[in-house]
Amino acid sequence: MNPGRAAQTVYTMWLREMIRFSRSKSRIIGALVTPLFFLIILGTGFSSAFQVRGGGTFDKSYLAPGLIGMSVLFASLMGGVSIIWDREFGFLKEILIAPVSRFFVSLGKAIGGVTTAMIQGILIMIIARLIGVQYVSFWGVLAGICVMFISGIGFIGLGIAIASKIESHEGFQMVMSFLTMPLVLLSGAFFPITNLPGWLKILVYANPLTYGVEALRYFLLGKSTISIWLSIAVLVIFSIAMISLGGKLFGKMRV
Repeated sequence: MNPGRAAQTVYTMWLREMIRFSRSKSRIIGALVTPLFFLIILGTGFSSAFQVRGGGTFDKSYLAPGLIGMSVLFASLMGGVSIIWDREFGFLKEILIAPVSRFFVSLGKAIGGVTTAMIQGILIMIIARLIGVQYVSFWGVLAGICVMFISGIGFIGLGIAIASKIESHEGFQMVMSFLTMPLVLLSGAFFPITNLPGWLKILVYANPLTYGVEALRYFLLGKSTISIWLSIAVLVIFSIAMISLGGKLFGKMRV
């Protein structure tokens, strides 16, 4: 397949995901409301109910990186739904019988999915800043956006892999419900990951979202429990592995 046709395939699939996202107002609102609910309601509740070790009150800024990571996770994984929709309505069969590589079709969908995830993550970042969350620097914000992209690529790859093996919306939603909450709760989005019981630390450190949240926390707030280099390394390896897996399973998918 020549490079020009490959690039056109990726662009076409990306543009289709962007148009679909722009027309789905309920999807945008829903993706923003949940993290904002946690940031405003949960943050205020924590601030009034808990004290941090050594004195002082809970800083709701601590929640912002975790909620941004949660938003990227949800949006990226749900990007796999588009594959099920396209398969049900026959679009996928039409595009896959064309003389184009399935890998570039899946790559275009992945880039489209991660773009929508980044848009939602950036909106959460902006709103958090407007309600008082202080970021360390402009360059830190840019680095945080790069972290969103890397982690988003990994989770959209996972979403594509799952959607390639599941044929119904109901089955996909069930798997997503089974995955998303444990990933979020075990990522340190809502609590520090230091001083955890040994068995819980194993689960937390085995969770790829943990490294995304910690990297965001480092770049946006200037502090992190995990080394930033370890976080970036894990995210890159996870993203490469998942996008490869997603492309492979998508290539073998029956339509």
